[in-house]
Parts: sequence; structure tokens; C-alpha cells
Amino acid sequence: MAFVCRQCGECCMSMGDYIVIERQVGPYSFEACSVSTGTEFLAHIDKDKQGLFADGTWIRDHPGACPFLRPSGDRVICCIHETSPAQCKAYRCVVFRIRSPDGRPAGYVTGTLALHTSDPALREVWEEGEKAMAKGPVFSEESIVSFISSRGYTCE
Repeated sequence: MAFVCRQCGECCMSMGDYIVIERQVGPYSFEACSVSTGTEFLAHIDKDKQGLFADGTWIRDHPGACPFLRPSGDRVICCIHETSPAQCKAYRCVVFRIRSPDGRPAGYVTGTLALHTSDPALREVWEEGEKAMAKGPVFSEESIVSFISSRGYTCE
């Protein structure tokens, strides 16, 4: 299943320590560094996001955020999506966490709608849900939450 970014910005709100602009080399081009890997990269502001990037007000109010992040309506988006570093392209967020009927952490689901758990009971419920959804409703975040919740789990 393909990953669909919600453009909430949560994944990048603390990336200001990991993605740094080293210097500007053009009107919308920057030498930057992915500090965690020591990888330098050339970042170009996507053409359709140059206006957003030019307004530095939001990023001044959010100094811990990735310097290439900007708000756009109710979304928070990456202004260098086309030239973002590999670590950003590979990232898949946690779309919700699952708690067992007794309230303990049981697993989580990533943006690819993949379950990550070591709980055999939750794994069984998940597989039951996959089989049920293959016959009827679309396998979506909403249908997964509904199915898992109907089995006593809580999705947050």
C-alpha cells in the first residue's frame, strides 16, 4: 500500500537540529547538511513553494523545525520535497498507536498502513481484519481503526 503523507508537519517539527542550512548559493538554492548522517546536499526550493518559503515568519516562531518547513493553510509542508535528503524521503510516520483492551501499548500503524507489533493477539485481530476487508470495505485508516476498536483496542 502506498504511503500518503498527511502534511501535518509533525515529523519535521524537531528536525532543525538535524537538517541545517550551511549557506545560500542562489535565490532558492542552499547548501545544507543532514547532520545525523553527515551528508551534505543541495536543496532547491520547489518552484510551487517559493512564495511560502520566502515568508520566514513561521520558521522564526518555530526554531526547532526543519528550516525548509512552512505552513500552507491547514497543512505544514516541505518546501524542498523534490530535493530533500534520503532520510526524509524514506521516513514513514506513525499514523496511530494501538492500546490493548487493558490499556497497555500493543503496537502502531505506519503511513503505509503496516502494523508493527509483538502482541500475538493484536496480530491475530489484524489478520482477521485484513481478511474481512478483502471481501468488503476498502482497507483504509478509518476501516482499520473501526475494526480494531470493535475488538476492544484503542487507537490513538
